[in-house]
Amino acid sequence: MLWSHLDLEQAVWTVPKTKTGVEHRVPLSGAALAALERMRPLADDSGIVFPGLRRGQALSNGALLRVLDRMGLGDLTAHGFRATFKTWAGERTSFAREIVEACLTHVISDELERAYRRGSFFDKRRRLMAEWAAFCLATPAAVVPLRIPRA
Repeated sequence: MLWSHLDLEQAVWTVPKTKTGVEHRVPLSGAALAALERMRPLADDSGIVFPGLRRGQALSNGALLRVLDRMGLGDLTAHGFRATFKTWAGERTSFAREIVEACLTHVISDELERAYRRGSFFDKRRRLMAEWAAFCLATPAAVVPLRIPRA
C-alpha cells in the first residue's frame, strides 16, 4: 500500500491492480483511517504506508505471521482473516453474498452474471466495512461465572 493510493478525505484506498488484473476501490472505515493516521509518522520518501525494517521496502509477507506467532496465535494465517470476514458477514449481517464477495474482490465465476454486473456496490461495501470495524473493535462482554455453592 502506498500513500499515493489513498484518498483520506474520501476514505478510499484504490488498489491499482488486483490478482484479477483490475483496479479495486476499498471503502475505509473510521477505524482504518485512524490506523493510517498512526502510520503517518513513519512516512518517508518511499511512499510505503507500512514500511519494513529495510528502508524503502514494505513489510514482508511473513511479518504478520511472526506477530501472530509472538502473540501466541501461530495457528492463525493472514488469509484466515479474509475467511473470518466472510464467515462473519454471512452469519452475522444481512448483506447479500454479492456485497461480501465484492469486498473480497472475488472473481464472478458465472459468465452471464459477470457480463451483467455493472456496479461495484461501493456504498453498500462502505456500510459493511463500517460494521466489520465495529465488530472487530467491540469489547467482549464480561462473562460472569455462575457457580452453585457446594454444601
